[in-house]
Amino acid sequence: MKLTVDRIIDAGMAVFAESGYHGLSMRLVAERLDTFAGSLYYHVPSKSALLQLMADRLAQHAYDAGTAALAALPEGADWKARVEAQVGSLRTSIRRHPGGAVMFADSPKVLSAGALSLMERLLQTLADAGVPEDHRGTAADALLSHVTGFVLQEQGTPPALPVTEQDAADLLKRFPMTVAAALDEDGKFTRSVRLICAGIETTMNSRPAPL
Repeated sequence: MKLTVDRIIDAGMAVFAESGYHGLSMRLVAERLDTFAGSLYYHVPSKSALLQLMADRLAQHAYDAGTAALAALPEGADWKARVEAQVGSLRTSIRRHPGGAVMFADSPKVLSAGALSLMERLLQTLADAGVPEDHRGTAADALLSHVTGFVLQEQGTPPALPVTEQDAADLLKRFPMTVAAALDEDGKFTRSVRLICAGIETTMNSRPAPL
């Protein structure tokens, strides 16, 4: 099969899912494609360039998912619903890829156009909502960082030792509120985003009174 950039990205994401950032190498990507590392450099000049392409693909998929989620909202949906649609679809997109949270966290540093598009649209949503300009960047960054951190925990390595039913019962007895709060991940994510939005909303009312 002909070697293409898309196939190299596919293989890179598969290796990244298995080995993480430090385990990713052009040699392993080439092995997965049944070719030599030198053949890859004609299409992708370096590991850094491959990481940029991988991060951009992930972010672009998330952007497209966000577009669909926004289109599905009822007419007249408020800014909070628009924020939830964007960050919710971002979480879903990142979770589809093992190691996706780590990859997405690095996407701004590699100047991924997809990641910058996500940020730009979120900033526009906050601007349309009336969030003051000097708070928009911080607010958008807090939302995106929250999604990344949340998924990073979801994609974390499971405990080395299995948790037995007795262990779970003991933990529930000792830490009832903490365990209960950890059970519903989807509900917790939604509530956490709404809490952040509530904090952002306070900035709209903090403008100095006109003279």
